[in-house]
Amino acid sequence: MNTKNTAAGTAKRRGGMKRVGRKIMWYLVLGYALWCALLYVAQDRMLFLPRQAAAPLPAPPEGVECLTVPLDRGGVVEAWFFPAPGANSSAPAPAVVFFHGNAELIDHQDPIVAGYRRLGVSVLLPEYRGYGRSAGKPSQTAILQDNLRFLDMLAKRPDVDPKRIVYHGRSLGGGPACDLAAHREPAALVLESTFASVASMARKYLVPTVLAKHPFRNDRVVGELAAPALILHGSRDRVIPVRHGRKLKRLAPDARYVEFDAGHNDFPGEGNEQAYWEAVGAFLAEAEITGP
Repeated sequence: MNTKNTAAGTAKRRGGMKRVGRKIMWYLVLGYALWCALLYVAQDRMLFLPRQAAAPLPAPPEGVECLTVPLDRGGVVEAWFFPAPGANSSAPAPAVVFFHGNAELIDHQDPIVAGYRRLGVSVLLPEYRGYGRSAGKPSQTAILQDNLRFLDMLAKRPDVDPKRIVYHGRSLGGGPACDLAAHREPAALVLESTFASVASMARKYLVPTVLAKHPFRNDRVVGELAAPALILHGSRDRVIPVRHGRKLKRLAPDARYVEFDAGHNDFPGEGNEQAYWEAVGAFLAEAEITGP
């Protein structure tokens, strides 16, 4: 038996296996890099879904005041203001700035507007860039810039008490609500069916959090916020799982946490509307936003 030939053959096979292994590793690395690049490019379309929203109304509803912010490249971003019943310069009312979800418009927030006005709270509905009649392209930075300007308009109104302005964010809207709170602290914060952060959700797609263009770090805001907070979530939420709401509660132990037997798009669930508004009303009263 020729041991030299046997050894040479074994070495050749091992070398071939190593080359195949290196090729496989290279393809895996290349595939992962392409996956990360694809998600980086596509994340705007995954996060902001204006085309999936219902069509905007032909005109603002009766009793609404339309506020606008002009954009440098033309067009405007709009917001709708609904005054609380009886609010005036002699009796300024508290106000809530409500931020809707990623496939919604300010046009279709009737239940929120009606519910808050029943509590004696005025409502400001800022639209996101690129949604409804608003121009531009949505991004975390652009939305914050617009909301700071809308907030200034709201706080200067004689029929609004600037010391009793609440932010309420639903789903995607929790990001703009927390982002605004990090720059201008509200009198109170309501987070509904929202995420701990978009950056953390990137892990679901096996990509580094640093690739999140709009990280919306709600988790970094709630723990530092001095204002009272109410966190609402559905126990059966499959879009933004309930672990996100529970994490926000852990980070803000003083926050009030209410969990409903509901999913995401049906929140707070059939038959829970009254309990929902009772929770919101009790929170606002305890935070001294509204009267007893």
